[in-house]
Amino acid sequence: MRRFPKRHTHKTASRFTLSRRDALRLLGTAALAPFLSRLWRWQGASAASPKWGRVAWERVDVYAYPSFQAPRMAIHWMDTVLPIAQAVVAREPAHNPIWYRLAREGYVHSGGVQPVEIRPQAPQPVPEGGALAEVTVPYTDAFIAPTKNSMHMYRLYYSTTHWVLEAVPGDDDPKETWYLIQEDKWDLRYYAPARHLRLIPPEEMAPLSPHVPGVAKRILVDLDAQVLLALEYDQVVFATRVATGAVFSDGDFRTPTGVFLTAHKRPSRHMAANNLARNGYDLPGVPWVCYITESGIALHGTYWHNDFGRPRSHGCINLSPAAARWVFRWTLPAVPPERQWVYDDDVATLVEIVGSRKDDATPV
Repeated sequence: MRRFPKRHTHKTASRFTLSRRDALRLLGTAALAPFLSRLWRWQGASAASPKWGRVAWERVDVYAYPSFQAPRMAIHWMDTVLPIAQAVVAREPAHNPIWYRLAREGYVHSGGVQPVEIRPQAPQPVPEGGALAEVTVPYTDAFIAPTKNSMHMYRLYYSTTHWVLEAVPGDDDPKETWYLIQEDKWDLRYYAPARHLRLIPPEEMAPLSPHVPGVAKRILVDLDAQVLLALEYDQVVFATRVATGAVFSDGDFRTPTGVFLTAHKRPSRHMAANNLARNGYDLPGVPWVCYITESGIALHGTYWHNDFGRPRSHGCINLSPAAARWVFRWTLPAVPPERQWVYDDDVATLVEIVGSRKDDATPV
């Protein structure tokens, strides 16, 4: 593999970039309205058609009405699956005013609740060489052997992606199918129930806007606004909120500004670093990863929080899984369905990151 280009200069990429003034103009105009409305699409949930949410943080509090000043009514702990009757927009917090009304209780703030589905799958034959799969239930557990009586390896969460090598019968129940998963960080192999994962068909990984030349595509990330824009011929075609790097107690992880390339892309990546007891992380199946630096900063999907609109990462640009999938398919180079990664800086999409890199407070 060739070395990752450390950073492109504004001079090199000047004909592809927006000025700071133009970026702010875009971010502040009504032109973004139809794109930002997509962020609230699933608020259409009603009491008649509830959705589900998994507690992604250690705990979330239930309030009598959508405000942190309201009386607390209950506590729900990590991985509890909650029935959501409605999503509402409140007055606080400013960066993410979305709250979820629970079907039988009060309100929880959306930041600590991952929207999920419960969609069991029929096991499918795995193509030779393997295939990408996504988890379609709130979570499932992976084991060292195809039985729950073996050593537990990881909990795999909704919307995470994993490379499946084959389908095998269970050790305890041959009628139950398990998928053998190839883990890409430690080179491990483990098994998860096939009914909890969906093999992603090739058409769902096909490039978006393939008719648009690569030089006409670019991404703008504004650290102050915490917004990502995708542009074709200087026209915004997609917008989404993000969560970028922050300052933590153990270091400054603010996302760097500059111009970069999406040269290295992986549809799934196990990300792990540092001491788990001190702001470390161990995250299998991070979906739809577009690396932009050799040090590992990337655009990628996020399942451990739903709190976009403020810095809270270790330098990466966190997106919702749905937004990350769109960005992954739209950017270049394209990743064929049979490949686990692609590296090509000759056709990569430009990513310009602008902002003041304010000294952001440590996220709670």
